[in-house]
Amino acid sequence: MRFVIVTGMSGAGKLTAQKMMEDMGYYCVDNLPVPLIAKFVDFILEPKREVTKVVLGIDVRADQSFDEVMTALATIKESGVEYEVLFMEASDSTLQKRYKESRRKHPLALDGRVIDGIKQERKILEEMKASADYVIDTSHLLTRELKEELESIFVKNENYNSLMVNIVSFGFKHGIPADVDLVFDVRFLPNPFYIDELKNKTGNEKEVRDYVMSFEEAGVFLQKLTDMIFFLIPNYIKEGKNQLIIGIGCTGGMHRSVTLANELYEKMKDQGNYGLKITHRDAKS
Repeated sequence: MRFVIVTGMSGAGKLTAQKMMEDMGYYCVDNLPVPLIAKFVDFILEPKREVTKVVLGIDVRADQSFDEVMTALATIKESGVEYEVLFMEASDSTLQKRYKESRRKHPLALDGRVIDGIKQERKILEEMKASADYVIDTSHLLTRELKEELESIFVKNENYNSLMVNIVSFGFKHGIPADVDLVFDVRFLPNPFYIDELKNKTGNEKEVRDYVMSFEEAGVFLQKLTDMIFFLIPNYIKEGKNQLIIGIGCTGGMHRSVTLANELYEKMKDQGNYGLKITHRDAKS
């Protein structure tokens, strides 16, 4: 039997993940009272049940101590029942935005600010996250991408990518993305904007790419950047980081940054134990 505990930050997508896993054939139960967790495990282990894939959703609630949940899970494991923990994560700003848009109250901030509830919940769940088998950060994941990640782990049994790397091209004149971890400025390269036939194209088009990469400095920068990223990634993974956002910026975010972001993506894809995606924030096409 494959037994998965789904937990994590409120608003990070726990229910969405459970619904997706239910569609994948998992028997899903959400938010059992603590005294019933052990009884539920005994129930699903009965031979006549013939249940082979189970999801138990657990979250922080104002009416129960999460320490009791941890104790119940420890008791289950000591009895010889193995389970995996999927922890759903998202940044504080993303969670705040989702609560604002949904107009729902945070379970730990019923009479206060959402951010206070988020901080309290993050502290409570610190131990659970540290011991989780899988941490999925949904801050920048599309619903389709979350489904693909869950299918990869829980259906296809493929290697889990503990770190998701997002390469973002942007224009400095539109502002630096607020959530980037590393920012690289490629405005030192000649600007295709001043070439009439390239002005209205983007770095996604061959003509612009060829122009930008024709300069020796572009190739040297790309190689040094790639070397540094490949050095950083295993160290980030070792320290438990689950998301890395790399920002590459030029003036308008259409030519040089797009080209170098695409080139870095090509260097990085299929090269390690990490997920990889690319976003062109300011490119018009």
